[in-house]
Amino acid sequence: MQLYLIRHPRPAVAPGICYGRTDLGLADDAAACARRLAPLLPARAPVYTSPLERCRALAAALHASPRIDARLQEMHFGAWEMQPWDRIDRAALDAWAAAPLHYAPPGGESVAALGRRVLAFIGELGAAGHEAAVLVTHAGVMKVVAARVRDLPETEWLGLRFDYGELVRMVWSDAQIARSQW
Repeated sequence: MQLYLIRHPRPAVAPGICYGRTDLGLADDAAACARRLAPLLPARAPVYTSPLERCRALAAALHASPRIDARLQEMHFGAWEMQPWDRIDRAALDAWAAAPLHYAPPGGESVAALGRRVLAFIGELGAAGHEAAVLVTHAGVMKVVAARVRDLPETEWLGLRFDYGELVRMVWSDAQIARSQW
């Protein structure tokens, strides 16, 4: 199955702020982003989107009826949401850095939990027999998929970067879902 992963346009949030599941509007124009990306997408592929506005706006500009799935949301940073990164307790950030897959911010979720929900979604897409699907989502979700598709070690995939409005195409196989990395 071909996956067309698109990171949402730049959100309306100050630099240096931790955000994940916070529902933010956009600083960039979703319609302009959609006009740039639409010619690169398969015409009949279903479009799935995170329920957060920064993704839904782009998905709606790409497709008349995108399908919303909560599993495509960004990681939940709990008590860290909307806090400046430099004001988050240094010991907590160090604990997260020491165990990035399994540490969960207070009231939030771990990267492993994010991975499990994203891979469950991708597994369902594959089981449904889709040849291609477009996912309008977040950088964390894209990292999870890239990690599995490229079989990257944790030290590499956690550092991947995806720009706002970036499109990445990946080929997903059933064998990739079978590996138990999470």
